[in-house]
Amino acid sequence: MYLTIFLIAVTSIVSFIAFNNYELFNRLKFNAYLVWHKKNFARLLSHALIHNGWLHLIINMYVLWMFGSQVEAAFSSEIYFPETYELGQFLYVLMYVVAIPVATVPSLFRYRNQHYYNSVGASGAVSAVVFAFILFAPEAKFWFDIPAYVFGILYLLYAYFMSRRKNDNIAHDAHFVGSVFGLLF
Repeated sequence: MYLTIFLIAVTSIVSFIAFNNYELFNRLKFNAYLVWHKKNFARLLSHALIHNGWLHLIINMYVLWMFGSQVEAAFSSEIYFPETYELGQFLYVLMYVVAIPVATVPSLFRYRNQHYYNSVGASGAVSAVVFAFILFAPEAKFWFDIPAYVFGILYLLYAYFMSRRKNDNIAHDAHFVGSVFGLLF
């Protein structure tokens, strides 16, 4: 639980500072062109520390808080990981951190030649945590009493189809890839 709170605190503090510091926001945001052509690889991770406003930050951190502590505990459980439970906290943070650039790969390839494409937020990593939870507790009830595994299937379908439409400012492909990464990890 402590690592989840730490991730939430660091992300919230950096986001809050970036809300009021446009220069910092611009240095941290994901820009596929700058990563691909200028080799600014830090942006593959740093974009998860900033958000596009209070609502974006609150939703991501609330979802991380709801599921993160349970996934953190599961990673440290002898029941789920009899051989590696002592490394559970490390593996939890590793999954979260690695999910950030992995979830960004589709956008990197799709927008590598477009100067104007930017992305921010921890949604890919948060999606990985949610789907790790679904793997640990597939029968858990989500909104409107929907079993977690059904919610997961519907969410993946939604993210997939929305990423094909490209008509909003949401990185649906990061949600999809982060979710799948969370299952596979």
